[in-house]
Amino acid sequence: MGQSLKLAHVKRYKDIAVLLMEYGRSDVVQEAGWDDGLPPPDKRDLPVEAEPEAEEFAADLETMGPTFVKLGQVLSTRADLLPPSYLEALARLQDNVEPFPYAEVERIVSEELGVRISKAFLEFSREPLAAASLGQVHKALLRDGRPVVVKVQRPDIQERILEDLEALAEIAGVLDRRTKVGKRYEFSQIVEEFRKTLLAELDYRREAANLTTLAENLAEFAHIVVPRPVEDYTGTRVLTMDHITGRKITNLSPLVFLEIDGEVLAEELMRAYLKQIFVDGFFHADPHPGNVFLTDDRRIALLDLGMVSRLAPRIQENLLQMVLALSDGRSDETADFALKIGEPRDHFVEKEFRQRVAEVVSRNQDATLGELQVGRAFLDMAKHAGETGVRMPAELTMLGKALLNLDGIGRILAPEFDPAQSIRRNAAKIMRQRMIKTVSPGNMFSGLLEVKDLVMRLPGRINKILDATADNKLGLKIDTGIDAQGFMMGLQTVANRITGGLILAALIVGAAMLMRIPTSFTILGYPGLAMLFFLAGAGGAIALLLRIVLTDRAHRKEAARGPPPGRNGGP
Repeated sequence: MGQSLKLAHVKRYKDIAVLLMEYGRSDVVQEAGWDDGLPPPDKRDLPVEAEPEAEEFAADLETMGPTFVKLGQVLSTRADLLPPSYLEALARLQDNVEPFPYAEVERIVSEELGVRISKAFLEFSREPLAAASLGQVHKALLRDGRPVVVKVQRPDIQERILEDLEALAEIAGVLDRRTKVGKRYEFSQIVEEFRKTLLAELDYRREAANLTTLAENLAEFAHIVVPRPVEDYTGTRVLTMDHITGRKITNLSPLVFLEIDGEVLAEELMRAYLKQIFVDGFFHADPHPGNVFLTDDRRIALLDLGMVSRLAPRIQENLLQMVLALSDGRSDETADFALKIGEPRDHFVEKEFRQRVAEVVSRNQDATLGELQVGRAFLDMAKHAGETGVRMPAELTMLGKALLNLDGIGRILAPEFDPAQSIRRNAAKIMRQRMIKTVSPGNMFSGLLEVKDLVMRLPGRINKILDATADNKLGLKIDTGIDAQGFMMGLQTVANRITGGLILAALIVGAAMLMRIPTSFTILGYPGLAMLFFLAGAGGAIALLLRIVLTDRAHRKEAARGPPPGRNGGP
């Protein structure tokens, strides 16, 4: 199978080679040089569009162990790599396995917490509430009577996963070097991103920090709850957190929906995610129905924060504008912002990419309310980007999957819920929150440092100007074919307009910020001072626009008549 592959990993290489051949990619196996000595599989080169094939593929990954279960869950976001039937099968992939013995639970908890279970907890259930490939969850009571759940990692799971990740990295490297599909999709980068995600999920201290961050970020939402971790009872392999009683969204009876306002819950859940994505830059990346509960007090609980994603401010800005353009049906602008987010490769075909984006936007606009899926549109765009030569960041596909899950949860809670309309309704508030966030102490200090730099450099620059003036060397070079007086007047006009525009913009921004401050003096129900700022800014903007229109019209008429006699060489 190639000298560049380690003999210790031969079984994994063979498993993956057989898997590729069984599901229609024998060409990849042949290009990689792995087909020597492999038995012909029963399902060799069957069409990948067949639905039973997709289900069998998910089942085969499950039998290969926890690393490949998690890999399948990650691949369920890669619409650029797999057809829709496979994405759906992998999205349903479950990692429920047999629990490991309670004696191992006692050992791991004692090693992590430095104390026996009987000393740390008043009660600790011997039978787990749930068991998965990476760990299992037990119900417990703290010494003060606080109900909690304790997630305990499987023994020796980290060593096994590291071994599998090493094998995957070597296989990806061979595919990238030897195969066409590898050079196109750069599997080494995909495996590296998967490695970072999976290793972060194995560190329960990170998940505890994620729970705390998300709970604080969503504190303003009355109908959203996130379990808080118990830091003193948490380690790398043990996570203790609040026990939230409730049921999975998918397990609710029809009677429950008669008792809740599903439209309110769906709208608040969407607003919470819009804030996570576009304001906080930190979002719960795996809100599938198994991680979303309806609590006994009729709130939405977000659980399992092992998989989160962070967005840089630049990506946030472009994503927000792309989402708004997509929801409004503006295909050209949607493609423009997608290209700003992605990275065009050498084989990028822009015309085809724009055509495909236009098709996605058109389908989004033409879809009925029951068919509309913002998350699906994101995944389709990621697929078309990959096929036309644009490498999208991993955050985009994770966001697409998160929004796709939200679409489904929203429709469970309220069948008539329209996610695109919800985005449009909340766009103004999201923009306002982003503007307020920019006026942060960090940004203010950054601005002050720039001012400090300007002030420190200013004396030296002024001295140079004064020296040049004293030596009669200061001058402004202007092309002799240009009317100097008219040129200077034009510069002054531009400067005046820019200054006026900045002042008016500052008034409007100040008004938006003051809208959040309640006062006894109001105008039309809004804070009075904010309304005065806004009216002054709006009035000034209208006056400035009228002046620009009238002045420019007069200049055009003057230009049409030609220069006056005696100027610029005239008679």
